[in-house]
Amino acid sequence: MPRFYCPAPLQPDALLSLPPQAARHVQVLRLQPGQALTLFNGQGGEFAATVTQMGRSEVQVRIGAHQPLDRAPNRAVTLALGMPANERMDWLVEKATELGAAVLQPLMTERSVLRLSGERADKKVAHWHSVAVAASEQCGGNRVPQLQPVSTLATWLAGLPSAGGGAKLLLSLRPPSPGLRDAVALLAPDAPITLLSGPEGGLSPVEENAALAAGFVAVNLGQRTLRAETAALAALAALLL
Repeated sequence: MPRFYCPAPLQPDALLSLPPQAARHVQVLRLQPGQALTLFNGQGGEFAATVTQMGRSEVQVRIGAHQPLDRAPNRAVTLALGMPANERMDWLVEKATELGAAVLQPLMTERSVLRLSGERADKKVAHWHSVAVAASEQCGGNRVPQLQPVSTLATWLAGLPSAGGGAKLLLSLRPPSPGLRDAVALLAPDAPITLLSGPEGGLSPVEENAALAAGFVAVNLGQRTLRAETAALAALAALLL
């Protein structure tokens, strides 16, 4: 059954005009009055709904029963990553959403190829949010990851709380560092984690030292050297699946 993100209050038996993005999707699928779909607004659970009216630009539905389904992982993971170049960031956002990341924090680092600021950064974050919405609709997730504004690594580290907020893990090749699974085994199953991963070429030694000074613990993914996007997703899979 088609699923659509609808960031609006949802009440059983109410009539609702779908937001533009969802309406366009319904029209592309050529759904007709009487056909069923599923809505979720990111507040938990999902709602059955039925198309009642198809206009040239407006789609109206009647909301049905609420299903208290929450497919989010038990552990909330914030993925902070040095942005990879080109379309790899889109792909990473999509897959991180499918795996169940709670928060995505795009970072500019010394070795980042992608540099964003001002209006261009805002547009990119809005685009990545759309990518995350589409991935949530496809994978069955009822909570869309929170996309944080683009930041430099130094600014982001300076804004982190000095205590609390769960474990802070840094993907690193520097020895000696424990394996990711070994480090996580010491944590409670529902302990939140902030996972920091570098861009192509990784974080510089100075940046890694700054992260360690901010309370991060260096961990590794084994003896293979993975691409930036592969490393981040492999770590998420180990944490969330």
